[in-house]
Amino acid sequence: MEGGETMDFGGVNSGGVSKAEIALREAKELYQKQTSSSDSHSALFWSHTSGFVGINSEVVAAVGRDISSSYSSCDVQGCASWIRSGKPSSDPNSSSHSSLLEKVYADSGDITSAFAKTFHLGTQLMQEEKRRSIWAIYVWCRRTDEIVDAPRIEGEGRGMLEELAEWETRLERLWSSGEVVDPLDLGLLDTKLSYPSLEITPFSDMVMGMLMDVPGLGQDRYSTFDELHLYCYRVAGTVGLMSTPVFGVEKEGEKGMEEAKEPALSLGVAFQLTNILRDVGEDAGRGRIYLPSSDMDRFGVTESQIMERRMSPGYRDMMKFQIDRARRYYKRARRGVRMLKPESRVPVQASLDCYSMILDKIEENGYDNFGLRAYVSKEEKIMTLPLSWYRCQDISKWLRLPGDEEEEQVNTIGGVQ
Repeated sequence: MEGGETMDFGGVNSGGVSKAEIALREAKELYQKQTSSSDSHSALFWSHTSGFVGINSEVVAAVGRDISSSYSSCDVQGCASWIRSGKPSSDPNSSSHSSLLEKVYADSGDITSAFAKTFHLGTQLMQEEKRRSIWAIYVWCRRTDEIVDAPRIEGEGRGMLEELAEWETRLERLWSSGEVVDPLDLGLLDTKLSYPSLEITPFSDMVMGMLMDVPGLGQDRYSTFDELHLYCYRVAGTVGLMSTPVFGVEKEGEKGMEEAKEPALSLGVAFQLTNILRDVGEDAGRGRIYLPSSDMDRFGVTESQIMERRMSPGYRDMMKFQIDRARRYYKRARRGVRMLKPESRVPVQASLDCYSMILDKIEENGYDNFGLRAYVSKEEKIMTLPLSWYRCQDISKWLRLPGDEEEEQVNTIGGVQ
C-alpha cells in the first residue's frame, strides 16, 4: 500500500474475525434480546440518567453545559416521526419540530467547536445545510470515540463492549427504520434522509476501528504500516467516505463518487497519521504505541524508549520519515478537492491546509512530541484561509504558490500514476 492506492477496507476484517469482534457480536446479541420491543428500546433514552451515550462529563465540561437536560423523550420521538415523514409543513407541530431540530444542530455545532477547532473553522465556510450535516456526522464520530477513550471508573456504569454493542445496534436501527433514541440522533437521521447516497458501511467500520482500541481485546501495537493503515481507514478514512455525499462531487453519478473516494480516504488517513505523530507521548501514557514496530526497528527506536519518552537521533530520523509519509497522503488528498462541488472546495482545502500545519509544528519543536505540543494558533489558521481559497481557483494550477507542487493525476481505478 505504501506509495500506491489508498485502499478502501469497507466492511472487511483484519485477516479473520478477532476476539474483540467476537466479543462485540456476543454483546450485541445480548443487547438486542434485551431491547427486542420498540417500547423497551425507546425507554433507553430515559434509562441513561447520567446523559447520552458518548456525552460524558468531559464533553459537558468542554461544551460548557449539560446538553441532555433540555429535551423531552416525547418531543424527540415526535420530531423523529416528522423527519421520517419528509418534514411536512402541513404538520400542526411543524414549527416546534423544526425548532427542536435547529437546537440539535446548534448543539452539534457546539460539540464540534469544542473538540475539533480546525475542522469547525472549515465548516464555517460551508453552506448552512451542508455545515449542519457535517456537524451531525462529526458528533456521531465523536460519541463513538468517547465510548472507548473517555476515562472510566472501574465498577461504575456499563463497560465499553456493552456501550459499543448498543451504539452499533442503534446505528443499524436508525439506518433500517429511522429509529432514534436521543436528540442528537435526530441530526444524523435528518442527514441520512437528506443525502440518500450516504451509506452505513463507513459508520459500521468506524465502530470496528474503535473496537481495535478496547483495552484487553483490541490492538495497542502495530507490526507494519499495513496493519496501521487498516486502523487509520477505520477511525478516520471512514470520515472521508461519510462526508463526500454531503460535500457533493462535480461529476454527476456513481463514477464521480467513485473517483472522489480515493482522495477522501487519503485525507482521512493523513489526518489520523497527523494525530498519531502529534500524540505519541499522550498515547504512550495510555499504554499504546501506534508507530509500526518495523519502522521503529529500522531507525533503532525501542518500545521502552517511547514509553519512557526519551529523544534520540534515531527517533528524530524516524519522525522525519513518518512526517514525509503523512505529507504524501495530504498530497494525494489535495487532488480530490477539485472533484468536489465548487461550494465545498474551500472548506475542505482549508481543513487540509490547517491540519497539515501540525506537521510543521512538530518539525519546529525539534520532533519532540513527548513533551511539546504541536499547536497551531487560531490566528495562524485564519491567515491560511486566503491561501486555501487561492488553491481552489483555476489559476493556481498554472501559477502555484511557493512550495506547492503540481497535483498528481488519478488513473481510472483511483490509483496514483
